[in-house]
Amino acid sequence: MIEFFDGDKTLEAARRAEAEDVAEILANRYNLGYINLSSYPINPEALRLSTEHESRATRIVPFQKEGKIISIAFDKATNQHIDTFAQELSSRGFSVEKFLVSQYSIEKALTRYADLDSVSTSTPGSFAISEKRLAEELAQLTSLAEITKKVDSLTSLDKARKATRLLEILFAGGTALRASDIHIEPNEEVVKIRFRVTGMLADVSRIDLPIYSLILSRIKILSGMKLNVHTRPQDGRFSIKIGENDVEVRASVIPGAFGESVVLRLLNSEQGRITIDSLGIPQNLLSRIVKEIRKPNGMLLTTGPTGSGKTTALYAFLQKIYSPDIKIITIEDPVEYKLPGIVQTQVDGDTYTFASGLRSLLRQDPDVIMIGEIRDSDVAGTAIRASLTGHFVLSTLHTNSAAGTFPRLVNLGVDSRSFGSAINVALGQRLVRVLDPKKIKEVPLEGEDKAFAEKHLATLPEGVEKPNLPTRQSVPSTDVPGESFVSRIGIFEAIFMDDQLATFLKTDPSESEIKKEVLRQGTLTMAQDGVLKALQGITTIAEVRRVVGE
Repeated sequence: MIEFFDGDKTLEAARRAEAEDVAEILANRYNLGYINLSSYPINPEALRLSTEHESRATRIVPFQKEGKIISIAFDKATNQHIDTFAQELSSRGFSVEKFLVSQYSIEKALTRYADLDSVSTSTPGSFAISEKRLAEELAQLTSLAEITKKVDSLTSLDKARKATRLLEILFAGGTALRASDIHIEPNEEVVKIRFRVTGMLADVSRIDLPIYSLILSRIKILSGMKLNVHTRPQDGRFSIKIGENDVEVRASVIPGAFGESVVLRLLNSEQGRITIDSLGIPQNLLSRIVKEIRKPNGMLLTTGPTGSGKTTALYAFLQKIYSPDIKIITIEDPVEYKLPGIVQTQVDGDTYTFASGLRSLLRQDPDVIMIGEIRDSDVAGTAIRASLTGHFVLSTLHTNSAAGTFPRLVNLGVDSRSFGSAINVALGQRLVRVLDPKKIKEVPLEGEDKAFAEKHLATLPEGVEKPNLPTRQSVPSTDVPGESFVSRIGIFEAIFMDDQLATFLKTDPSESEIKKEVLRQGTLTMAQDGVLKALQGITTIAEVRRVVGE
């Protein structure tokens, strides 16, 4: 067998190898770093620190960015522009690491500028997707299956490009599907990615561990976390520009057996504009709540587990009562959505807590105060005192029902004798998924669903019209997780303070005793509200059963 050799290619390879050897020798002589960029992934965020014109003119290319550390490459140790460029980066808060490279490496790095039009930027605190790329992704990523297909198509890209494209797809896809969270969970051999859509987790894709490591580093940089910390939890936040909206991302990283688990909470600014009429509160209950929140003093507490829409409801209430002649101040952890005309503050570790912040707020002469959550006795006591001294206070509690509000406050050290004067409304809530009317089918109403509906319809309060129980019900037409649901809506129950209840609460009754006492108020329970919504085709009885746990 005769082998033919391409002499030109062999000579070129020899020249390149010799150039790399010379660059490495000179780097050692001048006490500089050395790297061969012909096979090294160039970081787009670093590249953007200099324009292509500047990099070509100075023969200096920023090629790597880890937090505030920038690596720059140049092909002549005597380059007169090095100190000027390094000082300019230092003035912007960066530390600079210098690398002497071959001319081939510089030329290879310069070619990467052509890719920047379609590559996202990710500087600490923000992640931007180009308009062209965003339009493409939002048009294509209309289902979990499409997102999975898109992620799986990235196999041919180098690791750096693949990591960037994967984040673009996850953020654009999560926004398109209105996902509330993105979960990145490393296992022994692969890393699982899941979205929480309409409250339920669904698998999106699997990625390998090397790509996961790049994504983890990128998320830590964006969130302001420490890259070298792997054994303790870290939290941070950054924003994504999605069209006209800024999506705030709250990032949480915790150590696990096979690596750090990441959860990204997506807070779309559009959700902050939800109105009180779109929460799903029954009309007769809504009119009473509106009357209560317009009072000059008192307290409204929303209750429920994490993720039940409590903060969203409070934002809607604030927007309803806002007017230029009153001052509204909030203290939150963190500020989830920015509300125009309202002063919003955010807790900050031990320097500005709910307790210290609330005391400071009271010195700002507010009319209305929103406290993100009542967590301890100090905050509970101060909030109660504020509601008794001419302020209207809105806040949240973690309890299972509206009736659980009062025993919980007693556990936090609040005197039950103050409830009658301090608390106006305790509002319990959950979120149920809303059916897509285009993706439903009719099935017989029978079994546990029928028994559940009959049970709660039988105990409807007087004055609430009891519907006829149908023989059939609407359910999802597909078993694909989340595909037959388009959003979520609240189911509610409320307790309003009156003289009889105030007297009763002084005896420190249990949650079950309070539930029996307030039946006379004639308001719906969450289960009853859910059943009525299900019979209207808004949700399903199975969904209501899942959420209320009965």
